[in-house]
Amino acid sequence: MTTDYITKALAYRGQIRVYSAITTETVQEAQTRHYTWPTASAALGRTMTATLMMGAMLKGDQKLTVTINGNGPIGQIIADADAKGHVRGYVTNPQTHFPLNDVGKLDVRRAVGVDGTLQVVKDVGMKDYFSGSSPIVSGEIGEDFTYYFAKSEQVPSSVGLGVLVNPDNSIKAAGGFIIQVMPGADEKVISHLEDTITNMTPVSKLIDQGLSPEELIYEIFEKEEVQILENVPASFECKCGHDKFLKAIKSLGEAEIEDMIEKDKGAEAECHFCRNKYQYSEDELKALL
Repeated sequence: MTTDYITKALAYRGQIRVYSAITTETVQEAQTRHYTWPTASAALGRTMTATLMMGAMLKGDQKLTVTINGNGPIGQIIADADAKGHVRGYVTNPQTHFPLNDVGKLDVRRAVGVDGTLQVVKDVGMKDYFSGSSPIVSGEIGEDFTYYFAKSEQVPSSVGLGVLVNPDNSIKAAGGFIIQVMPGADEKVISHLEDTITNMTPVSKLIDQGLSPEELIYEIFEKEEVQILENVPASFECKCGHDKFLKAIKSLGEAEIEDMIEKDKGAEAECHFCRNKYQYSEDELKALL
């Protein structure tokens, strides 16, 4: 059972909406499955953490997919999440790593690139998809999500994301927060919030200190101003399976399947998200025909 979870809260009598999460084990699961190197781990971990919290904004069976493509050496970063605290993700080039940047941090910007877009597709379950995108403005991912909320969803937000990596490539700490200003919020509240966020300890340091998602919120807001709504367990979960890939193989068409039977005497499929491999025998493929 994972100890990661998301906290949903309101502050200042509902004027501010808050999500915070600790995702250390969730990001570790992704690091293990994809064998990501530190800079790639930070980029993927930040993206998965933000996507997970965005998933927590959804309801029921709704889900969303985030694609970040800044045309940097890491390639695309893809993560998807549902409303129940499940997230998964991968990067095109998991073994991407650079020396630390000028401020002694993992150089996520260099890996991600700054020439591209952040795209969000929400499946709200009614055959309708909401799709929004915004240009990548920093490549550091937190600022890119902040810009996305302002531009594409017209919600003034602040997104803080942090991933710390140990010398052995394992994940030391991961997590973050999304703070959103609700319509009609008091100007005083907004300017106070802006000051607090500007002067707060970096989120990765707070997570490293072992703060829980609630304690992360109390770093930003006075405890008496916060109303905790609920906690949702968070974990890396993939919904792939033998039958799902079999359907995908079927959709390739007869000629392709016959080719697999003749040349390979079967087939193997690997899931991008979790790296699980599935084997298909000649008989299974013949049954598809």
